[in-house]
Amino acid sequence: MKILVTGGAGYIGSILVPRLLRDGNAVTVLDTFQAGDTQLAACCEYSTFEPIKGDARDEALIQKLMAKCDVVIPLAALVGAPLCKQDPIGAKTINRDAVISIVRNSSKDQIILYPTTNSGYGIGTSGQFCTEETPLNPISLYGSTKVEAEQAVLESGNGVTLRLATVFGMSPRMRLDLLVNDFTWRAVNDRALVVFEGHFKRNYIHLRDVAKAFEHALSNYPKMRGQPYNVGLSSANLSKLELCERIKQHVPGFVYLEAPIGEDPDKRDYIVSNEKLEATGWQADVTLDRGIDELIKGYRMLRNGRFSNV
Repeated sequence: MKILVTGGAGYIGSILVPRLLRDGNAVTVLDTFQAGDTQLAACCEYSTFEPIKGDARDEALIQKLMAKCDVVIPLAALVGAPLCKQDPIGAKTINRDAVISIVRNSSKDQIILYPTTNSGYGIGTSGQFCTEETPLNPISLYGSTKVEAEQAVLESGNGVTLRLATVFGMSPRMRLDLLVNDFTWRAVNDRALVVFEGHFKRNYIHLRDVAKAFEHALSNYPKMRGQPYNVGLSSANLSKLELCERIKQHVPGFVYLEAPIGEDPDKRDYIVSNEKLEATGWQADVTLDRGIDELIKGYRMLRNGRFSNV
């Protein structure tokens, strides 16, 4: 297949794109490649790899690139509630409008595989799993822009949307702000963590299993077409405090406590069912414990003291 990936040099893309190339696809990546990023440098060995420096909001460029592809995977996004709050215009134009542009310029024969977020569930009902039939109730600009983009993809009739759980794992374009990555970083480097509203729950998924979900959706497109699917690790619907306890099993010196006052600005609290995707034959491979072990190894190589004087 000829696949266009916007934002392909990011956290997910730098894992997904090499896999798509290894699967035998031709992959064009549209990315800003900020600061001369080289996350996809190893992909240059493939004659079927084509990096394009540009902006996913450039509709003329999108039209030109889409004319040559069978599949579009729109990864370009401002990810997370804090970043979207900081740049609301960017959130709306990249997360929503750029995806709507892709839908508008797609033909009925092209496939759109869109990664949204189960942040759209917002605050769930205690003890009840959110399914794909659960009404969406985004509580942040990030969630609302992704929900609106997902709606456009589903209404087009030629897309599959993947509602990703909170992603974790090592990547060439690392993100330390994601919950498992963040808590593990603090356990390894600070040995201590203060948790706000530790009873809040959410679901988690390893980065490689996200890439596997894209591959699965591409292989099973005829039967998955036009539908949303939750993508998460069914054994990992955990509260923040439960997550800390799992990390402590790998970092015995880790101390954590719940703050008696204060609150988390991210109010998401839900548990998620992944049965619909699992019924199509997809299963997550990487356990939470394995992912934590990998993060601990990775953090021996990673340094975040960019602005320190030592």
